[in-house]
Amino acid sequence: MGQLLPLFLAVPIVLGALSTVLRSLAARRLLLVGTPLLSFLGAAGLLVAHQEHGTIAHAIGNYADGIAIPFASDSFSALIILTASGVVFCASWFAIAAGEDEARFFPALALMLLGGVNAALLTADLFNFFVAMEVMLLPSYGLIAMSGTWSRLSGSRVFVIVNLFASTTLLAGVVLVYATAGTVNMAALAHAARGNGPVTVAMGIVMLALAVKAGMVPLHTWLPRTYAGTSATVMTLFSAIHTKVAFVLMFRLSVLIFGLDPRWTWLVIVLMSISIIVGSIGGMAGRTIREVLAYQMVTGMPHILIVLAFATSGGDFARAALAAGVLYAVHHMVTMGSLLLTSGAIEETYGSGNLHSVSGIMHRDPWVAAVFAAGAFSLVGLPPMSGLWGKVGIMIAAAEPADMRSWVVITVIVIGSFFSLLAMIRVWREVFWGRPMQKVNPGLRIHPALSAPGALLVLVSFGMFLLAGPVSDAAADAAEALINVDGYVAAVFDNPDAAIAVPEPQPETGGAS
Repeated sequence: MGQLLPLFLAVPIVLGALSTVLRSLAARRLLLVGTPLLSFLGAAGLLVAHQEHGTIAHAIGNYADGIAIPFASDSFSALIILTASGVVFCASWFAIAAGEDEARFFPALALMLLGGVNAALLTADLFNFFVAMEVMLLPSYGLIAMSGTWSRLSGSRVFVIVNLFASTTLLAGVVLVYATAGTVNMAALAHAARGNGPVTVAMGIVMLALAVKAGMVPLHTWLPRTYAGTSATVMTLFSAIHTKVAFVLMFRLSVLIFGLDPRWTWLVIVLMSISIIVGSIGGMAGRTIREVLAYQMVTGMPHILIVLAFATSGGDFARAALAAGVLYAVHHMVTMGSLLLTSGAIEETYGSGNLHSVSGIMHRDPWVAAVFAAGAFSLVGLPPMSGLWGKVGIMIAAAEPADMRSWVVITVIVIGSFFSLLAMIRVWREVFWGRPMQKVNPGLRIHPALSAPGALLVLVSFGMFLLAGPVSDAAADAAEALINVDGYVAAVFDNPDAAIAVPEPQPETGGAS
């Protein structure tokens, strides 16, 4: 089974290259929607396989341990690939409906992006994670430039600069990890940051780069500016992929290498709490629907990462906290995808997503208004949508210690949810409840092909609410796979005793030479 893991990278890359030489638009469209569907089915197969075999790994080329490029999959990575592939499928469907895929190289860039994210989620090597991130970033630059407007090209400069900075920082961190530990294989680095100062500092630089890519406060302003300046399709792809890949590695490193060290608990709480408040309040100042939603991405990531502060308790507490974070991540990917694609349908039909230019949608397109309202309910955490279980799970995990940490985090989540609700009410009041637009053809309506991808994702969110038991079980399996460090090391090396020993820092010796 492990020999099939490289196909998650190879198939999208090869089919993306094939799409560049196909003259038929229909054939390119088939590849555009068929490839993420294949990735989705492959991830579903991995989830089934993990129930029996646990973590699955493969050393590409069968080179020796520590030299080969290792790929490893467990229930955690498989669940995120499954969710990301589903959102990419819906975004590709929307791109076809909007005609965005008619640009010759759009399918190739989108599939290259998918291949990069699959590789980033499956690699068990820090340097190859950096390579996978670059594979993701190169098509991202092209997708932004392909949108065609000068304002979007202007915003893309910020995207390029920030991501080049983050990539350089990530590479510097990886180099320092190799210099201090002698390896960048994540299985070999298990618990390496505990009691080893140089490795801890090097891994801290890696985490800093990931925080930039995740849009954490105070390094967040680039995200709403650049993401909202792309097309709805591209913003959905970025929402489902870029920030979520950063969260996956932050979870992996926190468990595998830092060993859920409790010394970082209050740092995590303070940074994530500030990010939640700033992101939720910032959404109230957005001028367009997607600017408001971009700030909800800023506030969504710290909801996921804040559970790391409670996973440090170990045992069942750690499992419950990590499971809550995974559940919220899956919910957020699905919900944001629905809201972004629905807002894109409005923009494509009425020519604008500005809050002061579009109004009265509820009277013209009640079906679209209902889909957006359901997505807003899910985002805020109201029933009957998946966001309820996502936030309840985090608050239950936060309440377990019953100490000051619990009070702080629960208070912050409630305040953040309140401001997010106000931001979504503002969008609803301006865009959906407003007076009917006067300068628009009275017969103009949003085409069902444009609204269907967002509607499908909101149905998935509703299904997650109804099937809370199986969904929670899947999140719990992902958390269990994360915590099972010995199983991960054993799978990557075939024998846990073969893991490379990380050198301990040597004490300085006195005396003149």
